[in-house]
Amino acid sequence: MHLSEILMHLGEDRHNYFNAVSPPVMQTSNFAFDSLDDFRQAIAQEAQQPVYSRGVNPTVAILRKKLAALEHAEDALVFGSGMAAISAAILAHCKADGHVVCVAKPYSWTHSILVNYLPRFGVSHTFVDGTGPEQIEAAIQSNTTLLYLESPNSMTFELQDLEACAAIAKKHGIPTCIDNSYASPVFQNPIDFDIDMVVHSGTKYLNGHSDVVFGVLCGSYETIGRVFAGEYMTLGGILSPHDASLVIRGLRTLELRMQRTHESALEIARQLEGHPAAGKVLHPWLPSFPQYELARRQMTGAGGLFSFYLDADTFGQAERFFEGLERFLLAVSWGGHESLVMPATAFYGVPGREDSTTPWNLVRLYIGLEDPAWLWEGLEKGFQYMRG
Repeated sequence: MHLSEILMHLGEDRHNYFNAVSPPVMQTSNFAFDSLDDFRQAIAQEAQQPVYSRGVNPTVAILRKKLAALEHAEDALVFGSGMAAISAAILAHCKADGHVVCVAKPYSWTHSILVNYLPRFGVSHTFVDGTGPEQIEAAIQSNTTLLYLESPNSMTFELQDLEACAAIAKKHGIPTCIDNSYASPVFQNPIDFDIDMVVHSGTKYLNGHSDVVFGVLCGSYETIGRVFAGEYMTLGGILSPHDASLVIRGLRTLELRMQRTHESALEIARQLEGHPAAGKVLHPWLPSFPQYELARRQMTGAGGLFSFYLDADTFGQAERFFEGLERFLLAVSWGGHESLVMPATAFYGVPGREDSTTPWNLVRLYIGLEDPAWLWEGLEKGFQYMRG
């Protein structure tokens, strides 16, 4: 199916709502039935039929269809956050005394559910350098029930060879799940490489306007049906109809936004590579990136997120860069219209928390939809202030 068809028309049965171009927001918690037989039939098909909006809501159902198609999946579920989607995917594939293999340096809250939550129920884990498939295979145990990937990750952007990982997992009878938030379905479709499940923090590129927090899990009808009947309905981490409508609106420009942010970020990353105040630049689309060839083989773009190291002698000098920096908002997350900066230094000296293990001179940039030349002027302000 063509990308334009998915983003602009799929799932939108306009003749059902007065031929309105934009789908209505079905802001209702409940649905009524004309007869007991209709009621029974709907309950029997609650994964497909509106009964109660914790299960199926018509506005949310349109979004599900679009997201499944974007990821070349059979079906999808949407959640109230990316972490709700990740948690549902992991919990659905865990059992007592089981084991999860996860790539090293995943999203911090993915790390948390594996380290702080699942061990309460006897589920162990192994974090493994996923840059070599042989390392992943070596980590698999007889009780392993899930291989969890994140390619690239969202700080230093290590990739996994998705086709090789899928082959290893299938040889051992283990399902695979990947966080595809970095690349978006515009630039990477893991299911095409035989990965079983795809999750997103849809808060990022999919929504794209920094006004909705949501997540998505994509997979086969069988997988999604099982998660719907289990973790989705039981834990209730759902997305509201109103927020679903905002995401549908955001999807209209997904392809345009992804191309713009990819081109602008690559332009700035190339400029940073030659800058005397910047050290190594970590961007999968630069030939200097260690896994450049793999990135080009399984991705068609890299979006707006990348990192670089400041050529700073002291922690204080690094902090001066951010004091002088202009035109970037100091914030977490990415994927919206606005450009952001997240300094590693922000995670040092936080009351009640241990200092980060990320090098203090690492800087993560997200390049939004602004003019890259205008953004570069803001970066130069930071470099000038850092050098004094």
